[in-house]
Amino acid sequence: MDDDLYDEFGNFIGDAEASEEESEHGVDAGNYVYDDYPEEAPEAPAQEMMDVDDEGPSNAVVLHEDKQYYPTAAQVYGEGVEVLVQEEDAQPLTQPIVAPVEQKKFSIEEADLPPVYFDRTFMTDLMNFPEQIRNVAFAGHLHHGKTAFMDMLVLETHDIADRLEKRTGKKRDEQLRYTDIHILERERGLSIKASPMSLVLQGTKGKSHLFNMIDTPGHVDFVDEVAASLRLVDGVCLVVDVVEGVQVNTEQIIKHAVLENIPLTLIVNKMDRLILELKLPPNDAYYKLKHVIEEVNTIIENTIPGRGEERRLSPEKGNVLFACTSMGWCFTLQSFAKMYSDSYGGVNSEEFARRLWGDIYFNPQKRTFTRKPIEEGAKRSFVNFIMEPIYKLYSHTISESPEELKGTLKKLGIQLKPSQYKTDPKVLLKLVCEQFFGPSTGFVDMVCQHIPSPAEAAKQKLEQYYTGPLDTKVAESMLNCDQNGPLVLYVSKLFSAPDAKSFYSFGRVMSGIARPGTEVRVLGEGYSIDDEEDMAMARISDVFIAETRYNIPTDGVPAGNWVLLGGVDNSIVKTATIVEKKFEDDEDAYIFKPISHFTQSVLKVAVEPINPSELPKMLDGIRKINKSYPLVTTKVEESGEHIILGTGELYMDCVLHDLRRLYADMEVRVSDPVVRFCETVQDMSATKCYAITPNKKNTITMVAEPLEDGIAQDIESGAVRIRDPVRKIAKFFEEKYGWDLLAARSIWAFGPDEMGPNILQDDTLPSEVDKKRLNTVKESIKQGFNWAVREGPLCEEPIRNTKFRLIDVSLAQEAIFRGGGQIIPTARRACYSSFLMASPRLMEPMYSVSMTGPQDTVSTVYNILARRRGHVLSDGPIAGTPLYRVNGLLPVIDSFGFETDLRINTPGQAMVSLVFDRWNIVPGDPLDKDIVLRPLQMANAQATARDFVLKTRRRKGLSEDVSVAKFLEPEFYQSLIESGTLGEA
Repeated sequence: MDDDLYDEFGNFIGDAEASEEESEHGVDAGNYVYDDYPEEAPEAPAQEMMDVDDEGPSNAVVLHEDKQYYPTAAQVYGEGVEVLVQEEDAQPLTQPIVAPVEQKKFSIEEADLPPVYFDRTFMTDLMNFPEQIRNVAFAGHLHHGKTAFMDMLVLETHDIADRLEKRTGKKRDEQLRYTDIHILERERGLSIKASPMSLVLQGTKGKSHLFNMIDTPGHVDFVDEVAASLRLVDGVCLVVDVVEGVQVNTEQIIKHAVLENIPLTLIVNKMDRLILELKLPPNDAYYKLKHVIEEVNTIIENTIPGRGEERRLSPEKGNVLFACTSMGWCFTLQSFAKMYSDSYGGVNSEEFARRLWGDIYFNPQKRTFTRKPIEEGAKRSFVNFIMEPIYKLYSHTISESPEELKGTLKKLGIQLKPSQYKTDPKVLLKLVCEQFFGPSTGFVDMVCQHIPSPAEAAKQKLEQYYTGPLDTKVAESMLNCDQNGPLVLYVSKLFSAPDAKSFYSFGRVMSGIARPGTEVRVLGEGYSIDDEEDMAMARISDVFIAETRYNIPTDGVPAGNWVLLGGVDNSIVKTATIVEKKFEDDEDAYIFKPISHFTQSVLKVAVEPINPSELPKMLDGIRKINKSYPLVTTKVEESGEHIILGTGELYMDCVLHDLRRLYADMEVRVSDPVVRFCETVQDMSATKCYAITPNKKNTITMVAEPLEDGIAQDIESGAVRIRDPVRKIAKFFEEKYGWDLLAARSIWAFGPDEMGPNILQDDTLPSEVDKKRLNTVKESIKQGFNWAVREGPLCEEPIRNTKFRLIDVSLAQEAIFRGGGQIIPTARRACYSSFLMASPRLMEPMYSVSMTGPQDTVSTVYNILARRRGHVLSDGPIAGTPLYRVNGLLPVIDSFGFETDLRINTPGQAMVSLVFDRWNIVPGDPLDKDIVLRPLQMANAQATARDFVLKTRRRKGLSEDVSVAKFLEPEFYQSLIESGTLGEA
């Protein structure tokens, strides 16, 4: 190559004319061309190359446009394929060009259907017989053994023992917790979500039943899951720890179940604690058991005074089960008596069981039972026949040498492998107990006897929860649990799929068969025949039998069973009723009532994305949170904050964890927690307050006053409804609260939203006001009242416990001058001004505190509560244990960190539960301008209300102070100032 033709950088510097000439011919262009049809290959390519070289170095420059180094996109991909060519920096570096497919899993799943001891086709066949089905929920306080009881049943039915044998080290001693599948549940060691399972179980007579069971969380923050589960079941198995007895959550659940008319059975769990931990003698153990059962019965009696007897729980009735889930055994008196009759024969187990509880003594000489002890130290039959054998079994197994134990167990017909005698005492005890007691047939018998089947329970379910008439074909089909009828399904819960991208709807088939591919109508909670907006069409994509860790796909689930549906969750937020596309005879579709929860969400935080561009992602996450947690409320404040409301600290912690990790997969900034407040009045308005419409043609005059105690609860619990006939409402207020007939009949509205704890009452006289004309603006005044009580004048929080009386109205003659645009804001102003003239007060939510711990932790609780504006209501020992229980009250706003504080100060010995209890008036006058609040200093007791109001207004971006003048008519305000009314107020 001639060096003179190129510079040191390799650029060509030859003859310009020559290069241009050459390039025009495009000498080498052909070497680079890609053609769709390749030309015939030259015979001697090597020779051709040689020819070119012979002519000396070629100085030809091929122009850029003549070259074709690479094939065109059309040649590579073919015609008709759209190809986008982007600049190299169009995509940020943080994103991969081709993102790897991520398989995110947030819950434990079985890889395949695990082997079970029953035939799954037999289970699906059983579904067609509603009388063989039982739908039950396990409910109770935290760590009382609900999930452990589920594990016991899972181990009886699932062939997974060999898998558990392979566990080593620390994991070996861990509880199975089969129904805890959420990552948080595994880490924290408590259930957060309710988890359903369907199993085939056998009773003592060997008859198989299909049990649909749901394991509910025991922590007080998650009672919303319990309420959602109780809607689907026909009975509750209440699990109570024999040592701790009835705790605060157990009490809530009993009350709710009794008021909702759900049958109860009792499981007294952790019986081995009496033997191994408390080391009580058998006789004292009997008293302890009796005490726990009586505690439950006392709460039932207090909930429905005078009618508790019919709902009484007692072992001789057969609705109390004694269990020890850690050792895998349970029995009722009936199943224990059957063990005797199997061993000795000739014993009538039914009659024997009736004599095994209470003050009945056994006379060993005469072999008879007597009501009174014959001799000194005679034992009750329960102690003699049940407690002592169990105590002996435990003490022999733990204390005897393997040789002696072999002989003892042989008499009982228990045989173990030689290697098993050398195992750990705990493992050995479990093996012995499992053989001695056998499977949990006593539990199956108890549930079958005392909890109705879906067919028997349908009538009561419909009367209580169905909003439609009961004389239609659809209702009849539901009453008969008819699988050939039209499809009606009630969905009370949504479970997220393992990848947390979508949701499955979990519900109960009330009638018909849920089949995949069916076109259905999904009716939301807001649906009614008059307002069909909350309705969506959907297609059921999958139908599963829910088993928590795995789902069994099926081609149809008939009436009376639970079902997990795919593909219908889009329009469901909390609960829904799913019905066929069209009923025969064009019958109307009605919904089931929304769930009534037994607590409220009072804790609130504001969230925002750290990266503002991720706002849509966060909103999608919040929408999914709303579906996943039954009691969570999400809303956008006027100030633009995105608010999440929950029941307690642990609840919010789980909600925010799910928002960050599961549903939005992003970081969010969370505000300091605050609480919901309410506004109320203490006196009657100091003067009648009027408001004039903007066109000066109408005047509305009102007075506000506090409601009597108890009315708010009655309205909220649905004891009285505004949709009831006027006579019924009037009768209720007359009889219960002593209102006069005229006042009781002139109630216009409860607000906000028909179930709110405020009343609007028409107190005008026909002699003074034209009632016909007043009725034309009734709806507008009601809307103004609803708007006012939804956000009060102090700090835009809801008004509570207040009655607004319409005293006088003067309206324009022409309808055009009294339209909604004139009346609604004026009614709201009249409400506000009368409210502010009636010594307004702020209300805050209170937690009821329940602490269980040793005696030396009691004083710590007193001190910590006193520091946080709380106080103790009662304290005392728990009978038969070294533990104490303290009950108290604590403002929710001062409760943040209370549990941690208590745990640190009582090295983890105290267990505390915080449950929303009531609304209390905050001390101090929120409108007292003489109070000086200093920054970074705690407000004194009387300034608390003022402090809360100002800080809440600041947080919401409202003007600094509440001004009465803003809502009063100028001349009226002036006259009040002159008369000194406002000065005193």
